[in-house]
Amino acid sequence: MFDRIAGVYDLMNTAMTAGLHHRWRARAADLARLGPGDRALDVATGTGDLALVLAARVAPDGEVLGSDFAEGMLDRARAKAQALPEARRPRFEWADAMALPYPDDSFDAATVGFGARNFGDLARGLSEMVRVVRPGGSVVVLEITSPTRPPLAQFYGLWFDRLVPALGAAAGRVAARAPRDGGAAGIAGAYSYLPSSVKRFPAPPALAAELERTGLEQVRYVVTAGGIVAIHAGTVPSGEAA
Repeated sequence: MFDRIAGVYDLMNTAMTAGLHHRWRARAADLARLGPGDRALDVATGTGDLALVLAARVAPDGEVLGSDFAEGMLDRARAKAQALPEARRPRFEWADAMALPYPDDSFDAATVGFGARNFGDLARGLSEMVRVVRPGGSVVVLEITSPTRPPLAQFYGLWFDRLVPALGAAAGRVAARAPRDGGAAGIAGAYSYLPSSVKRFPAPPALAAELERTGLEQVRYVVTAGGIVAIHAGTVPSGEAA
């Protein structure tokens, strides 16, 4: 599914969020608490937008690795990186979020932007992120959530349940000339999946509790954009006595 929508993914993100997704990724990068020379992993990186923001934070001597299991997405992420100076260029590679191929304690932070709700096993995916981050490092989850207060809750339901799938269908018709994108039906189906994936994802307090169960400390979250987006962050325990 993600390979099918790779060609329209960035356009749809901009259309669905009025371009605000870039601001939300910058806020997530703030919570990762990275500085020059640090090393970060962006899981389920998609077309690489969050990894690109992180790379600017760790330049010139740091490293950012973006991983994903959709090669179509990774192709577009690599193309974006090639347009940047080498010191601000993330590296992108295939990896399964359920079994990250990286040693324990090998990153200063791990992030996931709009990808955690697609984990086949949420607890396992979050635990893998925690595993690969050093003691004292950060784990950050940026995700869509469902507002509960009117009138935004009603608008949100209309937007995600009806208008987003319609946008996906329109994008599919435009992209149907490109066989690798799977045509109109495949793209429309993917953007019908989006609202259902958001509805079954844990609400912010429940996700915070899930992060605490992985062993993270100082778990906190902010809900922004009127309740549509939540950003969670936690710290990997240092193991030192208080």
